[in-house]
Amino acid sequence: MQKILLAFYGDDFTGSTDALEFICRAGAKAILFIEPPTTEQLKKYPDLDAYGVAGKTRSLPPKEMEGILLDAFEKMKVTGAGHVHYKVCSTFDSSPVIGSIGKAIDCGATVFNNKTIPVLGGMPALGRFCVFGNLFAKMGIGSEGKIYRLDRHPSMSKHPVTPADESDLRLHLGKQTDKKIGLIDIIELKKAATDICWEEQVVLLDALNEAHLLKAGEWMELQRKDNILFSVGGSSVEMALGKYWNEKQLLQPVDEWKAPGKVHPLLVISGSCSPVTAAQIAYAKANGFEEVIIDAVKICNDGIVEEAVFKNVNALLQQQKNVIVHTGEKQTDNLSSEKLGTALGTIAKKAAEGSLVKRIVVAGGDTSSYAARAMEIEAVEMIAPIIIGAPLCKAISDNKYMHGIEVNFKGGQVGSENYFEVLLNGES
Repeated sequence: MQKILLAFYGDDFTGSTDALEFICRAGAKAILFIEPPTTEQLKKYPDLDAYGVAGKTRSLPPKEMEGILLDAFEKMKVTGAGHVHYKVCSTFDSSPVIGSIGKAIDCGATVFNNKTIPVLGGMPALGRFCVFGNLFAKMGIGSEGKIYRLDRHPSMSKHPVTPADESDLRLHLGKQTDKKIGLIDIIELKKAATDICWEEQVVLLDALNEAHLLKAGEWMELQRKDNILFSVGGSSVEMALGKYWNEKQLLQPVDEWKAPGKVHPLLVISGSCSPVTAAQIAYAKANGFEEVIIDAVKICNDGIVEEAVFKNVNALLQQQKNVIVHTGEKQTDNLSSEKLGTALGTIAKKAAEGSLVKRIVVAGGDTSSYAARAMEIEAVEMIAPIIIGAPLCKAISDNKYMHGIEVNFKGGQVGSENYFEVLLNGES
């Protein structure tokens, strides 16, 4: 059996590529799959140190999550990974009725039967800080935005599906699981990893800086011993374990990546409602990008993209115009992430099949997993970091037109105003 250090299951595609980036930065050979790979599939990649699964549970109710996650965790268990991580958004987007992280914790407890389930709170590299159990988040990722307590965050507190109304992650997750949640705070993290104390099965770890992540990685390895350790958190889990494995020289960090360079034209498909993405779209329009606005309500009601949309997008791309396809300024709550994401992904696939694009940006966490499936992507490999938390990847697909296409998946909070221009030029 292959020696897999880490396997992770992401609750959406944008978050999954985020985790892929940080384990690759640590020096791991890694692949991100759409579905849990079989041992036979993994044999095609004999040098893998880690793999991920880009799920879609962030947009699902708990009952649907349960069936998917129990099956996925069982399949991941038999691949022999030392750590299995349920990767969530660094702002812990979830509720008792949609994308329940508590349900994921319960499923992980059932399959792996760990004495301890770590939940790693912050991700300092992305501007997310967990202090005494409370989460703070910068406005945007890869930007110079201000830092807010999560329940006062201008964007996350107004998320259209899972608005943040509680910054204490113990209370937030306590609404989603019956399990008691303990805390290893920044004071406790000053101790040696062997001396850290806790009582509850589920334990939240603070993270204010990279030193805390290194200590968390060491502590998690101690909890694993000879078993599989199930954990929950953002890409901080990959960074924490990666830093520890670097210190122990199990992996050698990668500090330099070849710049992929400019690819023209660029296609952006966006299902994001974030004000960060809205500012990026406005900037791109002011700098020469063309926009095609789709009727999200009509698509979600009928499940159909009008033929005129395909023709308009492809005509602009044929003219070598950079194109952003999005839902416009009118935001409507309770739209189907599946229908909208599928529509956007179909638009992107049609463009690729017309040999009109070589690089595609997918914006929006809730819709990204459905868009990737509509694009017929089987897996992705990381090419270069570009923007922290949203690496540029290469698609692996049975569709010859999609195979080898460069893809970038970005969450709504990721990037500064010139994000799409940066992706066009292929330089960070």
